[in-house]
Amino acid sequence: MRILIVGYGKMGRLVEQLALEQGNEVVGYVLRGSDEWAQADVAVDFSTAEALEGNFPHYIERGLPVVIGTTGWGDRMATYRADAEKAGLGVVAAANFSVGVNMFQVIVRETARRMATQADYGAWIHEAHHDTKKDAPSGTAVLLQDTMTQAGFDRVIDISSTRAGRIPGTHTVGFDSASDTIELTHTVRDRSGFTRGALLAAYWIVGRRGWYSMADVLKDSVLE
Repeated sequence: MRILIVGYGKMGRLVEQLALEQGNEVVGYVLRGSDEWAQADVAVDFSTAEALEGNFPHYIERGLPVVIGTTGWGDRMATYRADAEKAGLGVVAAANFSVGVNMFQVIVRETARRMATQADYGAWIHEAHHDTKKDAPSGTAVLLQDTMTQAGFDRVIDISSTRAGRIPGTHTVGFDSASDTIELTHTVRDRSGFTRGALLAAYWIVGRRGWYSMADVLKDSVLE
């Protein structure tokens, strides 16, 4: 598979390393001031929300399927999605490509559905990441909040964030009453899980049209 890497930070470099290990070809890099829009089968975008605004029209113009791991652009999702669907472009967009996080989302959804009937419990989400992560709360925390709301938990869900050191990523969902506390936690050890998930999504989206999540990518294997 010919892969175009968009954004060459920590995740971009990890995608490059694993892609080459798996026998793929990295045909170019799209960086600020150094863009190589080479012919590719798929793009993997771990740039920034600001860069995505400029990059997305290129995906439309080239009909280039894309895996988007960049976060912080939720306010533009409806526009991007409408443009992609009109153009017949294949997109996998996810706040988190880790298989473990996506399984965690399933667990949180079911717990929130059951806790929705327990009026004595309030809910909260806390996430912690490295001090260079720009968006807070994380895209995964927002995704978990949306998941809980969609599951029927209609009370306030407080979100808090920590940015310190080199924490790869920890998300805790809590339910608290006067008598006890329930906590569900997912902790990342390193970024390899994100990278493997992103490349899995890249293989999957080639030849498809439409807007998809990581849950769509995984549903035939781990989420059913």
